[in-house]
Amino acid sequence: MAAILTNDNIAPAVFRMVVVAPEVARSRRAGQFVIVRPGPGGERIPLTIADADPERGTITLIYQVVGKTTAVMSLMDPGAEIADVAGPLGQPTHVERFGRVACVGGGIGIAPLYPIAQAMKAAGNDVTAVLGARTRDLLILEPEMRAVVDRVVVVTDDGSYGAKGFVTDALRGLIDSGERPDLVVAIGPTIMMKMVSLLTKEAGVRTLVSLNTIMVDGTGMCGGCRVTVGGQVKFVCVDGPEFDGHQVDFDEMMKRLRTYRRQEAESYEAFRTRHRCRLMERNAEARG
Repeated sequence: MAAILTNDNIAPAVFRMVVVAPEVARSRRAGQFVIVRPGPGGERIPLTIADADPERGTITLIYQVVGKTTAVMSLMDPGAEIADVAGPLGQPTHVERFGRVACVGGGIGIAPLYPIAQAMKAAGNDVTAVLGARTRDLLILEPEMRAVVDRVVVVTDDGSYGAKGFVTDALRGLIDSGERPDLVVAIGPTIMMKMVSLLTKEAGVRTLVSLNTIMVDGTGMCGGCRVTVGGQVKFVCVDGPEFDGHQVDFDEMMKRLRTYRRQEAESYEAFRTRHRCRLMERNAEARG
């Protein structure tokens, strides 16, 4: 059991939960994740460790309410306990002094990108964070990211904050300027990572992508996170979650992501129907 210290609504349908997990906090490295089961008999889901405090023995999990299990988590109050937090799991990010590193995050992907940006900066790299969101209110962790990198570039699809456009527009600007990165790390929606990888492949810039959104079981046993990388079958939870973006078959991955969409939608809708008032109340907190 892992006690919940805080569970704050930081953007519409996005929550930041701090839980007590001392062994995970001491041993986790950037890029790794945990498997969380909110309650007995519930579903197990993978969540990237967004931050950790070894002295307090806590880890920070940032999650978006997209289905029943994350909706259950959003209704858990401080003092409650998560049934299981297993980890750290997955291969940690390979961190060294590359030179210039561009960390590109879209939407909720900014959360797993944050500890990687921290680690890259600590290794002596010049780090630029490119943060993208559909609208200003969906942008997360901007102040936290500004505190750990050299510069931050913000773009929004609708132009409500930062520059109007996509992360690929901002990244192209870096590549074409005197700040051309030696490495790009991209995390976000699958289509965003695909477009970033196409851009960087054309420009000859090494690129890592994190495919954590496709993970299910987190142990390699279920096979749900199969992806093709460089013509070979890989399991994201044990071989990744990070891979060479120029080698990933993103079209295959997007098809696999749709496998259980109907069942997930039905489960979520049934839960929302029973708890609609409380869910609306929690989401209203982020809007003030």
